[in-house]
Amino acid sequence: MKERRLPHPPYILIVEDDAAITLLLTYNLTQAGFEVSTAGTGKEALEKINARLPDAIILDWMLPVFSGIEVCQKIRATPHLQNLPILMLTARNKEEDTINSFTSGADDFVTKPFSITPLILRLRALLKRSHPAQNHHSPILTFHDVTMNLQEHKVQRGQRNILLGPTEFKMLELFLRNPRRVFSRNDLLNILWSAHNINVEARTIDVHIRRLRRELNAENEPDIIRTIRSAGYALDLVSAS
Repeated sequence: MKERRLPHPPYILIVEDDAAITLLLTYNLTQAGFEVSTAGTGKEALEKINARLPDAIILDWMLPVFSGIEVCQKIRATPHLQNLPILMLTARNKEEDTINSFTSGADDFVTKPFSITPLILRLRALLKRSHPAQNHHSPILTFHDVTMNLQEHKVQRGQRNILLGPTEFKMLELFLRNPRRVFSRNDLLNILWSAHNINVEARTIDVHIRRLRRELNAENEPDIIRTIRSAGYALDLVSAS
């Protein structure tokens, strides 16, 4: 079975104040096909997360101002970030440190010094677990009562056929492949338009979201596209409950 792939290079935020380790991780993750951004403090990390949601975070425990544990707790206290994969890095190797890492909300724990290949394998495993949504080799994508047939280029909600423009179709496909993942406007711009070298305003995303909602949602049907204030949009049953 082939490894499930995201519809774009996985975007990883490295939060590490050691320049040498940051450089090592950035180089090797880029070579492995990841898109990488870095932050040297917890404050900078939270700002970058708010600007663009990463697919996963590599988070150092010992950071200036407030620790990686505190960053992890702040992330988990934010509703739309509760499922964001976090891989904790630390030189601590006592049992209570491992326990503290996991109880703070980390998904995995790697001690320094580390080998890069096992770390990348752990990161890929985290991404695979956090994006189990669809078989990307299947022509049929579903969520709630919405079905998309990629081969026939058709969308249905229940028994109702839905006609979408090309941009709305691609946007819905992205949401269906990644249900409950929050996409910021910049995420959607980078994924849907970056290959076309077109300068598109971020607010254009709102227009396409409105069009998608208008076609998806008939009278009395729940809206399954959730708006997360200051964060973005997600396909989520919270809106449909």
